[in-house]
Amino acid sequence: MINNILIIRFRRVGDSVLTMALCHSLKLSFPKAKIHFVINSGICSLFKGHTDIDRVIPFNDHENQGLAYIKKVWALMHETHYDVIIDMRSTPKTMFFSLFSLSTTYRIGRLKWYNHGIHNYRIETPEGMDRVQSNLHLMEPLAAEGKLIKDEQFLLYITDQEKQDYRKYMEQQGISFQKPILLVAVTTRIPHKSWPKDCMTEILRRIIETYHPQVIFNYSGPEEEKTARDYYNALNQDSHIFVNVKADTLRQLCTLCALSNFFFGNEGGPRHISQALQVPSFAIFPPGIDKDFWLPGQSERYQGISPDDSVPPEHQIEMSYAERMSLITVEDVWAGLQPMLETVIEDFRAE
Repeated sequence: MINNILIIRFRRVGDSVLTMALCHSLKLSFPKAKIHFVINSGICSLFKGHTDIDRVIPFNDHENQGLAYIKKVWALMHETHYDVIIDMRSTPKTMFFSLFSLSTTYRIGRLKWYNHGIHNYRIETPEGMDRVQSNLHLMEPLAAEGKLIKDEQFLLYITDQEKQDYRKYMEQQGISFQKPILLVAVTTRIPHKSWPKDCMTEILRRIIETYHPQVIFNYSGPEEEKTARDYYNALNQDSHIFVNVKADTLRQLCTLCALSNFFFGNEGGPRHISQALQVPSFAIFPPGIDKDFWLPGQSERYQGISPDDSVPPEHQIEMSYAERMSLITVEDVWAGLQPMLETVIEDFRAE
């Protein structure tokens, strides 16, 4: 019988959000089991009150290093007996969880050359799977314990009080909930992965002139804020654009996403959060980021564009990064984005 399951994720926002499909599927398959989730402390607030997680185990920067890390892992593995460990990263560092719990029946990791004997189930991901499907495939050894129920939907949850409080803040910043709200990621954590400024500016101009929505620029930190304000100035400080609506915490970012009608912009954590809150989205994937892998659940509601849509990756080998990025044209983005915005605007007016 499976009583306790440990999922080891760490990493950043996007990876952790997509893991919610695995947590949910494990809850559906083993409803009596307790699920513990290991992540970096900076993102643990995303999962506050999440119905599929019984305990979030955060590691701060100090606890992620050297002897402090080993001591914390040792203590955790001797504090609770786990029937299942799912090591989603399966790095030499994360293998300490299984090494300190060799009595665990299911020590599941990805197939690596170095984890033989530590993970007694080493799973190879078949080709053609996206990130969510790849995560769910790690459940396969547990089929011996009963019927597996796999649900590819990944969800986050925001309370009504959080929505109410942040809605008041947005209204104080001049946002009207009688008009559509478009959340735009004009920046990225790694600047060179952003779609070129002239292209993004042209698309934003078309969006405003065609649909007249309220456009909120999402950004994090002073450098990204500077970039957002550069866009604002390039668009002549258009009154449809709001640069003063800030999300200072991940919970506020979730709430901002949930209160928006559409997400558009550079691929990243905010796009994953929007999809987890069931907000329709269109994302721009930079070179080297496999859209088919990182955009699970592609549909009329969740779409994106990548250089690979124009030229197969194997034909981009001799191209520079800038040349590959230029394969994403304004016209191609507009052709994909416009029908989605038409639907969003129509739905908004019908409400």
